[in-house]
Amino acid sequence: MPSTVKDRLLRYVAIDTQSDPASPTCPSTEKQKDLGRVLVEELLALGLSDAHMDGYGYVYATLPATVDHAVPVICFCSHMDTSPDASGTGVKPLVHTAYDGRDLVLPDDPRVVIREAEHPDLARQHGHDIITASGTTLLGADNKAGLAAIMDAVAHLVAHPEIPHGKIRILFTPDEEIGRGVDKVDMDKLGADFGYTIDGEALGSLEDETFSADAATVIIEGISAHPGFAKGRLVSAMKVAADFLNRLPKDRLSPETTEGTEGFVHPVEMRGNVEETRVTFILRDFQTEKLAGQAAYLEELLAAVLADWPGARGRVEVQEQYRNMKEVLDQYPEVVAHAEAAIRRAGIEPLKRRIRGGTDGSRLSFMGLPCPNIFAGEHAFHSKQEWVSVQDMEKASETIVHLATIWAEASQ
Repeated sequence: MPSTVKDRLLRYVAIDTQSDPASPTCPSTEKQKDLGRVLVEELLALGLSDAHMDGYGYVYATLPATVDHAVPVICFCSHMDTSPDASGTGVKPLVHTAYDGRDLVLPDDPRVVIREAEHPDLARQHGHDIITASGTTLLGADNKAGLAAIMDAVAHLVAHPEIPHGKIRILFTPDEEIGRGVDKVDMDKLGADFGYTIDGEALGSLEDETFSADAATVIIEGISAHPGFAKGRLVSAMKVAADFLNRLPKDRLSPETTEGTEGFVHPVEMRGNVEETRVTFILRDFQTEKLAGQAAYLEELLAAVLADWPGARGRVEVQEQYRNMKEVLDQYPEVVAHAEAAIRRAGIEPLKRRIRGGTDGSRLSFMGLPCPNIFAGEHAFHSKQEWVSVQDMEKASETIVHLATIWAEASQ
């Protein structure tokens, strides 16, 4: 099928759409709407007459059915924002044609080199056209590769009305990278029965399982006093917090010591002063019930630390973030089965995987839209070494087209 994914990606990544976790607004940055407006214009030009962006930066559109029989309404979803972990301003995408295994030295900072030894998936990309940034920014293939794949598939389906498919809903979201990607989705307006996020990595990957996730804040209260008269009075909350962090296990329960199905307890931020210090943790496990044990572990450790710091007080506050989407998807096995069949029709062997993280699909699944994750071809995301294969994006787009057809066929 004719492809537009490369041109679309090159166009999208030039628009700065970084989200901001410190911002209370939705979207967290107004610049995300710059891309939203572009996408709406392109969808309208393709004939999706209801395409629009709401005040929160969410883009909605409908591709009408080409069959008369009833077919579940399917949603394809990608996010527009890029990670705050590396600069997204002034992205200059580079196309490395017919990759042959060479080191990719990025010209704006030659210290940034993408090597096969450090990126094993590159060994499977010989002959492909690889897109990177120039060395000073991330690329933004996460998740603009997904946007390009969906838009390319929509363009193909519009150009070929003979392809059978039911009603398709398009959803592009802001703020996924800061965990707020579906906070303001209007599920009634979306009106879909099942969905697929296009936000995965390696060619053929299909993810139907994520971590379950909570956030925990350890709040430590010290006793402030003038440092010149502090003997026997002052208790520094910062020092108590440092002691607390130092007692975390060094050989388990952390991202750097776990893999596979192992969960972790990970401190991600510490803020405070002598009087009060807060340490923010993310709690992760594939078994939701284990999150309560992780929170209890933090409470027990805090109690042990406070016993050595008379006068200090503390508590642990826990907030739910998202849950393992497999708990929902197991109730609708056809959603994953159709995705596997679509990947095979694209000439690829599906790679069933679990995500040591989460996606918009995690929360959408529990909001009534069962939603696994399909590959978009993005790699080394959140970094200046981010890269994507044009040919892999094309296969993602092809998979979307096959998936739409399979739902129509299965509903006859």
